[in-house]
Amino acid sequence: MLRYATWKIVSILAMTAFAILVIAPSLLSPESRDALIAHLPRWIPVRSIVLGLDLQGGSHVLLEVDSPSVTKTLIDNLRDSIRRILREEKVSITGGIGVQPRGVQLRVPDATERAKVMPKLRELASSAAAGLPGGSRVPAFDVTESDSGLIQFTVTEAGINAKIRRAVEQSIEVLRRRVDALGTTEPNIQRQGDDRILVEVPGLQDTSKLKEILGTTAKLEFRLVGETGADSSDVEQLDDSERPGSKLPVEKRVMVQGEDLVDAQPGFDSRTQEPIVNFRFNIRGGQRFGEVTSENVGRPFAIVLDGKVISAPRILGPITGGSGQISGRFTVEQANNLAILLRAGALPAKLTIVEERTVGPGLGQDSIDAGKRAAYVGAGLVAFYMLITYGTFGVFANIALLVHIAFIFAGLILLGATLTLPGIAGIVLTIGMAVDSNVLIYERIREEAHMGRSILSALDAGFNRAFATIVDSNVTMFVAAAILYFLGSGPVRGFAVSLALGILTTIVTAVTMTRMMITLWYRYRRPTRLPI
Repeated sequence: MLRYATWKIVSILAMTAFAILVIAPSLLSPESRDALIAHLPRWIPVRSIVLGLDLQGGSHVLLEVDSPSVTKTLIDNLRDSIRRILREEKVSITGGIGVQPRGVQLRVPDATERAKVMPKLRELASSAAAGLPGGSRVPAFDVTESDSGLIQFTVTEAGINAKIRRAVEQSIEVLRRRVDALGTTEPNIQRQGDDRILVEVPGLQDTSKLKEILGTTAKLEFRLVGETGADSSDVEQLDDSERPGSKLPVEKRVMVQGEDLVDAQPGFDSRTQEPIVNFRFNIRGGQRFGEVTSENVGRPFAIVLDGKVISAPRILGPITGGSGQISGRFTVEQANNLAILLRAGALPAKLTIVEERTVGPGLGQDSIDAGKRAAYVGAGLVAFYMLITYGTFGVFANIALLVHIAFIFAGLILLGATLTLPGIAGIVLTIGMAVDSNVLIYERIREEAHMGRSILSALDAGFNRAFATIVDSNVTMFVAAAILYFLGSGPVRGFAVSLALGILTTIVTAVTMTRMMITLWYRYRRPTRLPI
């Protein structure tokens, strides 16, 4: 018991000092924190604890992937791929490619041509495979062929589900880039269920701008305006933003995709001084843009955003620099928002808002005050009980409790975790758990002393024999916290994080640190009786 290594003492004191330094900026006012950052070298990170939506207010939006739009996109892509294969193989069909709610169908009456094209069509269906849990893959489409030449492609349920899962994963990354561009702090964007995404932006009270940024698909396409006499199956009528209420015939074929954009910035037209968006393509997009404008000089070139023509300028000459501009009678704010959307990229599917709410900063402050009161009262009662029941050893337990709380907050800051109201509840719970470990140790020491052991022997046996019980109970709670974290979401995960951190720090404070203080006390006081 008395052989407590010096390096252990130094390590514990160093960890405690480090934890205090980490949480110190969070105890300062924002003005004092900014002044501190300004006077410190840049290589010293200064972080403060991040408060969740329920503590500082903000916006909460729950989005859902529009399954019908995912199915439609899947079918449209299939139709375009089939049309490309038919062109390459020079195969004629009867009646065109018909689009159905769950697939497409076409008729190839000639048996020879059908035999030539069917391997390519089946290969197309098998290449559009859907990933399933466990790594297995199944075709996204079922293909059937009749003797009359009717060929049908039907979307499988596994294909739709896999497409929705991929759409959610891609949408989370796109939404994260969009929200980050708003300049917000520590947004929480995560999947909920199979087809929903939760977006929480602490500190943002205006949900209208957030909804506009999140709900816009921002699918940008460059297409040629349809010519007079063009095949109606290759042209569609789209809303014209420059002429409200009117339609513009636009070719279905996409000449350049918006995904080839590498940058988009708001600006002003040098001639009209109207707000515009300047864009720049990558090498592939720039080459394709140059080819299209070179081959179609004099034709109108429609810029289509989310199925609506926002501008249709005439191509006056080849544009080979890989950059251009979008004009469409924008306001300054509209141009800025469009630039944000284009930089972040298009959403793979339409998202609909199924739930939204705003938490005011006043309500958040009330939550903080309530959490503080609960923590102060809980810690105060626990400290009073330990002091009355165990005397000097209660003082040691209370000191370890303060360090335990400091370690939890330092861990939250270093992990970049968000402190929520359930997280405060988890911290209050771990206060009782940490003291419970001390109670186990002290009661074991008391029992050993009653059995006639010497003070030193009772102390040593108390720590050693209670340690296994403490580890068992904390491991059980840690497993529960891990299950809550991996299976829960939002506030449940916040509770699980603070609970898990509290369990880990309990081992350091309730066992190691308390043992160090009791060892130093015994070494210098040499008591003749135990204070408990």
